[in-house]
Amino acid sequence: MNRYEHYDDAKLLQHYYQDGNNQYLGELLQRYTMLLLGVCMKYLKNEEKAKDAVQQIFMKVITELPKYRVTYFKSWLYTIARNHCLMHLRDEKGIATELTEQYLGVPAENHSIDELWKKETDLQLLAQALDTLNEAQKICITLFYLQKQSYQQITDSTGFSLLQVKSYIQNGKRNLKIWIEKQQQAS
Repeated sequence: MNRYEHYDDAKLLQHYYQDGNNQYLGELLQRYTMLLLGVCMKYLKNEEKAKDAVQQIFMKVITELPKYRVTYFKSWLYTIARNHCLMHLRDEKGIATELTEQYLGVPAENHSIDELWKKETDLQLLAQALDTLNEAQKICITLFYLQKQSYQQITDSTGFSLLQVKSYIQNGKRNLKIWIEKQQQAS
């Protein structure tokens, strides 16, 4: 039995920041190894490259986490993984035609570098906005939009009722929109 399995992510982070014990960080990384592999597979489309990327992301997390006060580890880790994969694709192919066609839906020649960076900035803003939601809304939004789960799948995996899931998604979307609009007005 894992002695940290009853700790939530926030408690593991708190202990890690207090005493710098890498066992807490190891537990966090172990929890999200499959998520990382899935994210890397989504972007890199190659199992070996994805496995290599996961190891590189682990090293990056080990060096970067002490520098920041992370509140929501899973969201932060997802952002690190996505950015790592995007940078890998950019390094590998310049501004990758495959990336722009597959993820933005139009051929690369129709997008300037400024437009691609704006899209990436918007994605980072969305990741920050996601961290502002309450836990139930964040879970439901993540499962529905990022993991493409149905209402019923979310109900089954979270224990929320169908009505709660729909409400969390609707309210979460509204809260995301409000937060993003405030950030855009402020800048």
